[in-house]
Amino acid sequence: MAFEYELPDVGEGVAEGEIVAWHVAPGDHVDEDEVLADVETDKAIVDLPSPVAGTIRELHAEEGDVVEVGGVVVTIDVDDEASEQPEDASEPDESTTAAESSEPALKGADGETPVPEGRVFAPPNVRRLARELGVDITAVDGSGPSGRITEGDVRSAAEAEEPERKSAVTKRSDAGDKKSAVTKRSDTPDGDRKSAVTKRTTAGGTDSSASAEDHAESADRDRTVAVPAARKLAAEHGVDIDGVPTEKSRDGEPFVEVEDIEAYVETRQRAEPATEPSETTTAAGTPATAAEARPVSREPYQGIRRTIGDQLQAASSEIPHATHHDTAVVDELVATRERLNERADERLTYLPFVLQAVVAALDRHPVMNTELDEDAAEIKYKEYYNIGIATATEAGLMVPVVEDVDAKRLPELSAEISELIERARSREISREEMQGGTFTVTNFGAVGGEYATPIINRPETAILGVGELRQRPVVDDAGEVVPAQTLPLSLSIDHRVIDGAEAAQFTNTVIEYLETPSLLLLE
Repeated sequence: MAFEYELPDVGEGVAEGEIVAWHVAPGDHVDEDEVLADVETDKAIVDLPSPVAGTIRELHAEEGDVVEVGGVVVTIDVDDEASEQPEDASEPDESTTAAESSEPALKGADGETPVPEGRVFAPPNVRRLARELGVDITAVDGSGPSGRITEGDVRSAAEAEEPERKSAVTKRSDAGDKKSAVTKRSDTPDGDRKSAVTKRTTAGGTDSSASAEDHAESADRDRTVAVPAARKLAAEHGVDIDGVPTEKSRDGEPFVEVEDIEAYVETRQRAEPATEPSETTTAAGTPATAAEARPVSREPYQGIRRTIGDQLQAASSEIPHATHHDTAVVDELVATRERLNERADERLTYLPFVLQAVVAALDRHPVMNTELDEDAAEIKYKEYYNIGIATATEAGLMVPVVEDVDAKRLPELSAEISELIERARSREISREEMQGGTFTVTNFGAVGGEYATPIINRPETAILGVGELRQRPVVDDAGEVVPAQTLPLSLSIDHRVIDGAEAAQFTNTVIEYLETPSLLLLE
């Protein structure tokens, strides 16, 4: 039975996804729940597991293509065993709707909608490791947040099942048998189907997009992982991406970025003999200037980057921002942290102290922990403290949320903050872990910033920016200019809800706790 796998709805409000990487090719056999591809939505990168066991007949999208939810991404010839149904199989309960099922609706060619079972919470690299080690991932207990399965869980399971098992990784197939991982849908017979990612050739059949040198280097690798922008740049310069030198890897595969392509092109141009200037002309037919002919690289404005941009634009245009700046003198905070680090199991950063000071100040100034419900014309006062941590990642700004900060001690806060930031940067954080915040802290001081105007994370009404903690000159009580450890603060508020005086009072309270951290013991 041919099974057409439609891109499922992988999250609320997600209408499309970009195919980042295929892990299968036509002719491959896959097991149920085996990861077929990595898909980037406007929230995160998620894995696309196979709902059935069978053989890949056709892939309907290339890496870098954006597919709408409900669009067919792969056709699978289902194994005979999987397509056979027991004679006494009962009919599905008609009262059960698609909305009541946690699994996506997956339609086969015969119109049936099987609902796969045994889903597990694990990122693509962990699923891949489980396959390599021969571990049944559905039988592994996850030790990560919300039961997430980690690489350590998989390795422990492998050691428990067969201590002598080696983690050797074999290729799914020989390079000579697979020319491309992607084929386009067409009306031609299967035997005549052409690859969607084979090189363009001239009328004579020779490769017109790469030099002989490129072909020699491409023999070194059978597969290269790259972001869509890198592949596009390689195509623009006629570069075989498999021949671009790289020492980077992603999930065990060679990984090439835009800068690698640029460096390779520059090196190749220097090695080529000088040629006469090309006769590039403008639209008016006159020769183009050097500035007009300079190369420009492009990357798609989509996925998480576009979602972040849309949110920031809406927040900036719809919320009347006002920003209050101040500075805390934190010599005592620096000394307190150093004393605690002498005894702490893991080194503390300053961010947990800032979060505790913020929560103590929010308790005294509840208008800062609010949301404006414009439809109901109400200001909602949140009586809990979930603090978002703005985090810079390669995909853009993400805001993982630390829940119930007021109920957690410094070491616990420090560990949770570090884990959330690490998983946000590795694109393994879940959508749910970036929701439900009541107030946000952004630490632009980590890159040397001092003051800024942070944009509020809707639907919150305030955000605190933290500058670089370092020694600066201050005037002491005796009127003398002395060096002191200082921490710049920038508080942006929604002026529809919060007045400037309230912003100043809140900042003063935060400063009070930061300058005298022992006061936090009374909270």
